Amino acid sequence: MTAQDSTAIKNITVVGTGVIGNGWITRFLANGYHVTATDPDESAEMRMREAVAHAWPALEKYGLAPKASQDNLHFEKDLRTALHQADFVQENVPEREPLKRKVIADIDQYAPEYAVIASSTSGILPSTLQADCTAYPERVIVAHPFNPVYLMPLVELVGGKATDNSFVKKAEEFYTACRMKPLIVRQEIEGHIADRLMEAIWREALHIINDGVATTEEVDASIVYGPGLRWALMGPFLTLHMGGGKAGMKHLLEQFGPALKLPWTKLVAPELTDELAEKVITGCEAQTEGVRMEDLEKRRDQFLIELQELLEKYWPAANLNGKL
Repeated sequence: MTAQDSTAIKNITVVGTGVIGNGWITRFLANGYHVTATDPDESAEMRMREAVAHAWPALEKYGLAPKASQDNLHFEKDLRTALHQADFVQENVPEREPLKRKVIADIDQYAPEYAVIASSTSGILPSTLQADCTAYPERVIVAHPFNPVYLMPLVELVGGKATDNSFVKKAEEFYTACRMKPLIVRQEIEGHIADRLMEAIWREALHIINDGVATTEEVDASIVYGPGLRWALMGPFLTLHMGGGKAGMKHLLEQFGPALKLPWTKLVAPELTDELAEKVITGCEAQTEGVRMEDLEKRRDQFLIELQELLEKYWPAANLNGKL
């Protein structure tokens, strides 16, 4: 079976309404789609509607599609009923492999045969997720987003061994229509791409805290006022390419390549002892003392909106001969 045209997508079913699921719901609604959400938790609908309402002002600033409305959101506790008219399914149940495999297998049984089944998993391989599907495993993919999903544009798309590429293509077109930047991962790999890079920094940050080199606030400042500013525009490779001057990466590797063998990094994560956990927790709490999480979210959302506007101004290929 191959996928139908992505323009036929009108009804989205979101399975699982945690932080990521609610982020997806908000983004889909903001782009004019009809969304049916399903979750067995008794308080799920209330939490879902509160989350969407809380994020909606940021989407109004970011820009809503002409038919965008919170009234296009419906909640259905029964999974089978929720999937009845789904053109696209976004799965977001907790990151436990047996649970995800079971839920995706159920979705595969109930969803219309043309519907893409996209999992938000941050690390489980799509071949694993589709292993128990007996109807149409070829339409199961990974579509891994980043928080807050309603504003962050990146979504990593990964197909499994049984995936038909037409479904990856359909998903790519759909997410692009949702104002996202789909990144097709060429082959299955644990953690995909972005999470593996973030985990490397996270491991090193934990060593720095554990060894008493810096506080959590100082580690954050080292990224915010240093590489983070450049990475927002260029990413690590282009940043280092420019660090080599006119000769670019060639000169940089000649000069700094040997340093790659120096033991600067720990690579393996430190043991998460009670002492290390306490340092990290108290450090983060000290950074945010007296500030509500809701206020931090509003500040973060406004920053992301303005930063993406700035990125659109300076990143487009039109200014650099179509090569960037």
